[in-house]
Amino acid sequence: MSGLFHETVLIALISGGIIAGVPLMLTALGEAISERAGVLNLGLEGMMLMGAYLGFIGAYYGHSSWLGFLLGAVGGLLACSLMVVLCVHLGLDQIVVGIAITLAGGGITSVLQGAQFGTTYPRLGEVSTVSIPLLDKIPVVGPAVFEQHLLVYIAVVFVAFLTWMFRATNIGLNLHAAGEKPEALDAAGVSVTATRSYAVLATGALAGIGGAFLSIVGAGIFTPFMTQGEGYMAIVICMLARGKPAWALVASLLFGISLSITTALQLAGINISTDVINMLPFVAIMVALILFGRRSYLPPALALPYVRGAR
Repeated sequence: MSGLFHETVLIALISGGIIAGVPLMLTALGEAISERAGVLNLGLEGMMLMGAYLGFIGAYYGHSSWLGFLLGAVGGLLACSLMVVLCVHLGLDQIVVGIAITLAGGGITSVLQGAQFGTTYPRLGEVSTVSIPLLDKIPVVGPAVFEQHLLVYIAVVFVAFLTWMFRATNIGLNLHAAGEKPEALDAAGVSVTATRSYAVLATGALAGIGGAFLSIVGAGIFTPFMTQGEGYMAIVICMLARGKPAWALVASLLFGISLSITTALQLAGINISTDVINMLPFVAIMVALILFGRRSYLPPALALPYVRGAR
């Protein structure tokens, strides 16, 4: 009986870590694309919230998680379009605009939720999962890892695709040049503005999908400011991973476990203050920065607007 109990706790911890880590991973991968192109996107929190709200609306009224993910991507694109116009095209300060997007995203979604549902918070039904034959029979690991929503597996495949794209395609080379030496990319006849615009739009779409996953699969509900700093966590994960998708995957899952530890502790019958539990992810972030912060890498042209002919 004790062995079964411990197995249940481990399954809850690992599975919960995956579900909590996927929004971080998708958003961190989006930030990796943006930073590689030279755009520091501090508006991820607002983009995630826009994606979480519109994704929840799509899943709630459309009765489809995939419609929710689609609308979540649209929400992220709407939010990041401001950064494309103000930062990439007009050259305004990326940090200021990013913070403004975060504040606006939180305020807008909070108002929309109140106007739509008032003081009630409707919940979604359970989402369907996909089991991988044979692998799902492995003790502990099987039900925890190989019985997940289909988007989880797609996200892992996307990590491999993004790694290949960064290393072996012209798109990856253009992104790298836009963040390293944008003047060289311009001299080669490739538009720096267009390259950075597409990168930021991809970031917004991924952050929006991450937010939608959080509200649809992770929580099954939308509440104002539900991301609770996950957008900023994704930025730190991206920097610590040095822009490498595989490392972003590993770091996201580790931080996801720290976010999901509440459920495991409840199953284990351990009562710890919720304030302490809420602190754990941020403590983990600070420890990671202390240990690995000096090894992080930032492109030389990051957060610097590009003006043709300027030195």
